[in-house]
Amino acid sequence: MKIQLSKPVATIDLETTGVNIGSDKIVEIAIVKILPDATKQIKRKLINPEMPIPKAASDVHGITNEMVKDAPTFKQVANEIKQFIGNADLCGYNSNRFDIPMLIEEFARAGQEFSTEGRKFIDVQKIFHLKEQRTLSAAYKFYCNKNLDGAHSAEADAVATWEILEAQVERYGDIGTTAEELAKFSGEEDMVDFARRFIKVNGVEIFNFGKHKGKPVVQVLKEEPQYYDWMMKGDFPMNTKQKFTEILNRTYLKKDKN
Repeated sequence: MKIQLSKPVATIDLETTGVNIGSDKIVEIAIVKILPDATKQIKRKLINPEMPIPKAASDVHGITNEMVKDAPTFKQVANEIKQFIGNADLCGYNSNRFDIPMLIEEFARAGQEFSTEGRKFIDVQKIFHLKEQRTLSAAYKFYCNKNLDGAHSAEADAVATWEILEAQVERYGDIGTTAEELAKFSGEEDMVDFARRFIKVNGVEIFNFGKHKGKPVVQVLKEEPQYYDWMMKGDFPMNTKQKFTEILNRTYLKKDKN
């Protein structure tokens, strides 16, 4: 059973200065773009994060400050990356919780609008954990019977991720073969912002953190409007702030119409 694609899927892997989406930066990006005819296009770039790479991060991915000092900044390559991804659906390993939110944040910092409308998000780790409960290297061994040479190299991880997804589709008849089916199985349909500060329950956007957890966002905006200002000034990802602003604008637009 093969994965059936009606449009390209871009499998993305990032290496970064750390795991804080709001403040850390990309130091390497690799994208393996799979076309509907199964051909692959690969783009890989080292990125100057314009901040020091902590030793703890370098110890994981092997990328040092010296290696990126002459590399382009994300802002310099943002349009090139955006054009390469095109209208593709997005895939990765833990990508719905890290790689995609981090990429969206970098686009926002660079002043580049990157629309997520109409895209499917396939998280290979989510499928793996639902089925087998293991790590990327173990997943590669389990599904593909190969050792993952060059783990934490963005390109090696992205290539391995796509091969794992192909093997998962072959192995599990119930997860689907289209991007839409695979994204649905990954269970991310309730997503509002990538940091999961808001989620949808029965179609209603609610807070997923803090003192208002479980409350509808619109209700909080009406009862405690200053909470919006607090979040705008806080250390939240730009994507979260943008989604909160969209809800605010939509709420007041409805009020004006009434």
